[in-house]
Amino acid sequence: MLKIHFSGEDILRTRVAPAADPVWEVVLSLHLLPGRSRDPLLAGWRREVMRDLRRQEDVDSLRLLFALSPPRGYFPDFLTPYESVDGFEAGMEALRRTPVELLHRDLTLLADGRRLPAAASALARGEPAALAHLTTTIGRYRELALGPYWAGVQAAVEADRARRARAVLDDGIQGLLTSLRPGARWESGVLEIPNYPRSRELHLQGRGLLLVPSFFCANTPVALLDPKLPPVLVYPVDRLGGLASDGAGASGAGREALSALLGRTRAAVLATTEDGCSTGELARRLRISPAAASQHATVLRNAGLLVSHRDRNTVLHTLTPLGRAILTP
Repeated sequence: MLKIHFSGEDILRTRVAPAADPVWEVVLSLHLLPGRSRDPLLAGWRREVMRDLRRQEDVDSLRLLFALSPPRGYFPDFLTPYESVDGFEAGMEALRRTPVELLHRDLTLLADGRRLPAAASALARGEPAALAHLTTTIGRYRELALGPYWAGVQAAVEADRARRARAVLDDGIQGLLTSLRPGARWESGVLEIPNYPRSRELHLQGRGLLLVPSFFCANTPVALLDPKLPPVLVYPVDRLGGLASDGAGASGAGREALSALLGRTRAAVLATTEDGCSTGELARRLRISPAAASQHATVLRNAGLLVSHRDRNTVLHTLTPLGRAILTP
């Protein structure tokens, strides 16, 4: 179990990342590629990416990248610098400037119990050419594996951010931390991650916590190993929030579903849920019964226009990209 200890100052300084973090998504997607998943959204992505990777010529570079991001266990902190909150290029620039002592420490930890490719030695010595080559390889992998799917990743993260924003508006930062269930549990100033692979405690010491919503994060939230680095907790989002990000579904079966939905009340439901809305609020704003509001939301959700999340006795509805596109003139 991971226990993250908050002071009052830490609660004030806790925030959610402004968008999907491209570097974290790269690293966590590498963890998911070798395995299998029952998630149909990941199964199709994995098939396409593995097919494209087999066509790549620079096999040695990819071998090093996969070795640095094993599917289980420790992976180096330096791969996901805090600066990536400002975008991919900022993250890569920070990676190229990683101090030699951190590179050596992280790669020594990674090599404990596993054999690394020969190219890791130059990386551990901090050779500029090795760091530049690594960032170039990460960029190529990102373009191949995430580029075609990035709009969906962003949409799922944005839907999650709307949900967390609502939790803050309703119950403050403690409401935000409580909303991270079931992967995390907030109680008496401590955020607990029950299924964390190793037992440890992290004291924030007034630095606050950056929460990073992630499409490719598996079931358990992820934190950096080094307690001296800026505290980050990466947590999984509902991937359904990224469906139909490129207008998919606007033809064929999707058009038939939309035709069934066109009508004054359901159009009003879509408009009302643009910034997130509970079932009770839908009923009050549209002056319909809670049962009718729930029924309309269910139809819209089944058509891929809404995503719904239950938090105790409240169900919060947010738009998918397709639902948002319908509202765009």
